[in-house]
Parts: sequence; C-alpha cells; structure tokens
Amino acid sequence: MSNRRIIVIGAGPAGLMAAGQAAELGAEVLLLEKMRHPGRKLRITGKGRCNLTNVASLETFIAHFGPADNAQFLRQTFHRFFTPDLIAFLDDLGIPTVTERGGRVFPASEQAQDVVDALVRWVEKRGVILRTRSPVERLVVEGGQVTGVILASEGGSSSAPRSHRADRVIIATGGASYPATGSTGDGYRMARAVGHTIIPIRPALVPLETAGDIAPRLQGLSLRNVNLTLEVDGQPQAEMFGEMLFTHYGVSGPIILTLSRMAVDALRQNRRVTLAIDLKPALDEPTLDARLIRDLDAHGKRQVRNILKGLLPSKLIPVCTDLVPISPYRMGHQVTAEERGRLRAWLKDFRLEVSGYCPFTEAIVTAGGVDTREVDPRSMASRLVEGLYFAGEVLDVDADTGGYNLQAAFSTGWLAGRSAAGDFPGPSVPNSKWE
Repeated sequence: MSNRRIIVIGAGPAGLMAAGQAAELGAEVLLLEKMRHPGRKLRITGKGRCNLTNVASLETFIAHFGPADNAQFLRQTFHRFFTPDLIAFLDDLGIPTVTERGGRVFPASEQAQDVVDALVRWVEKRGVILRTRSPVERLVVEGGQVTGVILASEGGSSSAPRSHRADRVIIATGGASYPATGSTGDGYRMARAVGHTIIPIRPALVPLETAGDIAPRLQGLSLRNVNLTLEVDGQPQAEMFGEMLFTHYGVSGPIILTLSRMAVDALRQNRRVTLAIDLKPALDEPTLDARLIRDLDAHGKRQVRNILKGLLPSKLIPVCTDLVPISPYRMGHQVTAEERGRLRAWLKDFRLEVSGYCPFTEAIVTAGGVDTREVDPRSMASRLVEGLYFAGEVLDVDADTGGYNLQAAFSTGWLAGRSAAGDFPGPSVPNSKWE
C-alpha cells in the first residue's frame, strides 16, 4: 500500500464517501469527526427515512440547484458519479433502495441509520481510521500547500496528538444547518483562514415567518394542491404547486421550503416579500364564479359558513369570512354580487406577508459557502491551496428538497476522495502511522 496520507474532516455523507474512495485507491486515510458518532445529520434526513437521491434526468436534476453558475459547477461531478452509480454502490453495501412519488429514492428499510451503519462498516473495512470527538481547529499550510491539521485542545483524549501531518486534506464539514448534529460552520472558518472566499451563508429550505395572526389561527392546517406565488416588492418572482402547512409562527411544507431561498435573500435585502395563494388553481375565474353562483343558489337558505364547507377546510372558513369580509351568518340567497366577487378574488389570491425566516436550527440545508469559482469542478481541488479539497454542503451549492442535496454530497465526496488519492506527485510525508 502506498503511504500517501489523506485527512478527511467531517464524517457525514460527503466525508464518509470521500474517505472510503480514497482508501480504495490505496491511500492511508484518517477521518476526523467532531461529534461522538459519525453521520449525525444523515440519520435525520428525510424525517429519518433518508431521501438518498432522485431518479430525475441530469438536466432536470441540475435545474433544482441554484443559482445557475453553481448548478453548472456540479455537472462534471454528476457525469462521474450520479444517481445510478449511487444506487448500485448502496446495493453493494447491502442497502437496496425504492423509488417513490416525485422520483425520490429511499432505502428499502426506510431507516437512515441503516445507511449510516453501512457506510461506516465500508470505510472501516477499507482501512480508514475513524476518530470521533476530534474537532479540527485549523489547517496547516506551508508554502502554499496544505501539510496537515491542528486539532482543538478539547478534541479526543488528553494523550491523543493535537496535530497530524498529511499530503492532502478534504474538508467535508457540512454547512451550518441543524447545528446540534455538528454542522456549525467549521469548514467555512478553516477555508477562510487559508484564503478562500466564503459566500455569505443563510438558511435554505427553511420555514418562513408571517405577519399578523392568520398563521397562528390556522396552525396545523395543511393545504394540498394549491398554487403559491412568491412576490418581491409586488412583482411575481416564482411559483410552485403542491402542499403547504401553517405553523404557530408562519408557514412550512414542500412548496414553502422550495421557495424559501428566494424569500430569505429578498428579506436580507430589506425587500417586501408576499405569498399569494391560489386555493382553487384548477378553476379559472369564470368557472369559479359559476361554481359560487350554483352553490349559493342551491343552498340559499343555508348560512355562508356552511356553504363554504364545500370549498374550504373548516379551519380556514373563519379566516376567509374575516378577510373577504362577509358575514358567516348571512344566508346564501342574501349574498350580493359584490360580496361574491370579493370571495372569488380571495379564493384565487389569499395573501400572507412574510416577516422573517427561521434560524439555522430549523433549516434543512445551508445556502452560501466556499465560492465554487475557487474550486476545480473536475476534482473538487482548491485553486488556491495545493492539496486541499472540498466536498458536500461546505460548498456554495444547494438545491430543492427531493434527494438532490444528498446526491450532491455523495457525488462531490466521491470525486474529492478519488481525486485526492489519484495522480499523486512527489514523496509522501515519512511517518506511515497516524500518530
């Protein structure tokens, strides 16, 4: 075995993949994890079911990343290791997968822990030395080349060494979302200290906070098959069809999370963000008006609040009558054309003002990170520091929900690990033991 030495910082999906791939090519690999156990965040992905990837085509897959330049940064990576490769890789590890609605791929066991356990067994069989409770304080760079790492004083046991020499180092520390899992932005600090630009980080795939008391009144209500338009300063920016959820502070759910990145960026620029909800997207204005006329005529002796049960969830009816406004106790045959028009307009354009967004503790991923212009997309190698590589969420790439982000972590980890271990010029550091 060659005595080329590689340190991988972070034992999440990107770090585990990078470490195992480097070891398969003959490198001596030390995998350092600050937490007590590896794969902490991976264990909770997909609500514990682990949405591994998505079977969408390459072009569709890349379209789920933004902005465009960062999305294209991943193209070469995905050409090397993509969804079919990951599925085959996991199958070899004893993790069969199933494909569900929307092309989402999960382990057949529906247990994220099974994926973590299989990856840990795999890297250990490949000879990777995994050391937990070993937080890295900083990189060591000499003459423009990374030569090792310094561990934080609280890392590991008192007898463990505080520094390690290496030929190459891979930063796979994750982002800043769900910090309780160990993703606390360490990689950004380390990369910045050696000259890398960090695109400002902010929560992504995150619930939004709304103004007023509407969301608290609707807490727990899920709306399905609605069309949501996000407006910034009164101008439509994007729209999504699907499901959303009201919470005590605002809104969440798949379509909210997908549009949240744009909302967060606008709010950070002190711009006004509004959500316009079409509760009846299958009906155009004339068709909906005809439906209202028919219902009001057919049930003319019933109160409006009861007639609306055929159109809205019960919890939404009091909010509707307050906002239209229309008396919930008015009889159907008493509703005027003007009131019907206001009701129709509200059903097609129910508005919420966005007042803020939840913190990193509630965000699924982190937007921002290491500037991809400073990383070679063919290898994940730093363009600034020789021997330094990046993988996973520490990079300024993020995507919608649906398995896209986890595939990016595995793919960049695969490429970084194999690139760091391959084409290895010059002599390795002399000590072949991790001491």
